[in-house]
Amino acid sequence: MTLEDLRNRIDQLDAQLLALLNQRMAVVRQVGDLKKANNALIYRPEREKAILDRLYALNDGLLNQPAIDAIFLEIFAVARNIELPERIAYLGPEGSFTHQAAESRFGAMSDYTPLGSIRAVFESVETSRVRFGVVPIENNREGIVSETIDLLQETDIRIVAEVLISVHFAFATQCEKLSDIRHIYSKDIAFRQCSKFLGEYFENLPAEQVPVESTSKAARLAAKDPRGAAICSHIAAKLFDVPVLFPNIEDSPNNRTRFLIISKDFVNQRSESDKTTLAVKLPDTPGSLAGFLQEFNDQQINITKIESRPAREGNLFKSWFYIDFNGHYHDGNVQTIVEKHRERIKWLGSYVKLC
Repeated sequence: MTLEDLRNRIDQLDAQLLALLNQRMAVVRQVGDLKKANNALIYRPEREKAILDRLYALNDGLLNQPAIDAIFLEIFAVARNIELPERIAYLGPEGSFTHQAAESRFGAMSDYTPLGSIRAVFESVETSRVRFGVVPIENNREGIVSETIDLLQETDIRIVAEVLISVHFAFATQCEKLSDIRHIYSKDIAFRQCSKFLGEYFENLPAEQVPVESTSKAARLAAKDPRGAAICSHIAAKLFDVPVLFPNIEDSPNNRTRFLIISKDFVNQRSESDKTTLAVKLPDTPGSLAGFLQEFNDQQINITKIESRPAREGNLFKSWFYIDFNGHYHDGNVQTIVEKHRERIKWLGSYVKLC
């Protein structure tokens, strides 16, 4: 078989794929019409997870799980835009890792609004200017994002889904030689997370590290500075058309950030694997926390995270607790605990568990 024969076969398969995708979208449009008639939600993370799990089980070819995710998550995003276009706010600017997290779930076609603060994202969701918001919640190297968990407790916003992003930094510059670089722009956290690369490659070179507000701004500055470089996301380098000299320069290959998709008046249906988040205020008495946690053990519920946050009640030094656990809020064993502490518990959301 010749190369020309193989290319012709690929062209035939592409035509078949296009025809099948258009058939799928025609069915999606019918689903959208039914949902709109019944005022049903368009974004159903648990349904998308069930589809992906089914495809993993069916797969016996060359595509691995990340490849299946990349292809079908974009198909899902296109389908949602056919059903009903949604506006999504995220912690900006464009080219940030939060932008990357948003696009990984809502696709490139959605209507995005980058905002300058986490609070602004929450306010946009709360006032219904957007349907969904995307905000960071924690990094496995830098820890929890306090502003996000505080705003979850303070507002009537619910968690819809979580998104995990592997954080890869690119070194982008217009210079062909490292010795020509005079300024390296990036956010302070990115300098810390790429310290080994900087030490190895720039120990004896005159480049100055210039901290800026975001890795996106770093890429924008590097695009304008012929002797500048940026440590930024790959999406920012692409957005501002700065050539990537070195990809994946981060110290740790396991650097991951978890993001939350938030919305108002949104309740997920149960899936086969759920996570629930609560905000809990307990009495200021000895053993109250220990006793509360023991109830989860008695109900065989696995708590995966607990964080203490200041309650900000006058001059008193009181706390509330942010708790993640495996299971859905409406599960029977969870409701046994909720019924006992209903006045002290705020349900922040139940959603498909990814980690």
